Amino acid sequence: MASAEEASRPFAGFSDVSIPEDIPVEGDISVPVTPSSRDDELSTLDEPVKETVLRDLRAVGKKFVHVLYPKRSSVLLRDWDLWGPLLLCVTLALLLQGGAADSNEQGGPQFAEVFVVVWFGSIVITLNSKLLGGTLSFFQSLCVLGYCIMPLTVAMAVCRVVLFTTSGTVGFAVRLLVVTASFGWSTFASTAFLADSQPANRKALVVYPVFLFYFVIGWMILTFSP
Repeated sequence: MASAEEASRPFAGFSDVSIPEDIPVEGDISVPVTPSSRDDELSTLDEPVKETVLRDLRAVGKKFVHVLYPKRSSVLLRDWDLWGPLLLCVTLALLLQGGAADSNEQGGPQFAEVFVVVWFGSIVITLNSKLLGGTLSFFQSLCVLGYCIMPLTVAMAVCRVVLFTTSGTVGFAVRLLVVTASFGWSTFASTAFLADSQPANRKALVVYPVFLFYFVIGWMILTFSP
């Protein structure tokens, strides 16, 4: 008991300490209401389905515009989604259907082959980027690589038209020119978005797999024959 009393002696005088009322107390203890009201504004639980769909379509359209005019922007990275890449992948796979390499029994694998090349290639490039010290998340990288397939998808549509209207050397030259331009556009657009997320001394190691990825897709388009 004596030891407990001795330990409490240094604090015995604090019970008599009082704060004068004329000393102003500084600080703000009010609870802010702005975050909650902002959350209410951003909430989509009460939003009509039509508005939600239109908003998502507008977001996808804006990302398509950023791919057409590639520049260092954070739109694809900040508001990432996989709807656009899925749409482009399905469209490209449908356009590649009916090739001369397909038969009646093997029409399906051509469609699946495009999905495997696009998604597996994107996953490999993303993992390579992360291992090299990239700062992008997994789905941000998938979003950028998927959206940048758009020039090649447009090239596939143009090549289908050229194959139906022109044949021979002239047709092949036009297709080669279109595919080469689209390949360069896709590679340039993707590297423009991914450049700032990689260490300066390892950018070449990240760009090389991207180059091969779009080259394989471009080769599939160029060698397609109905």
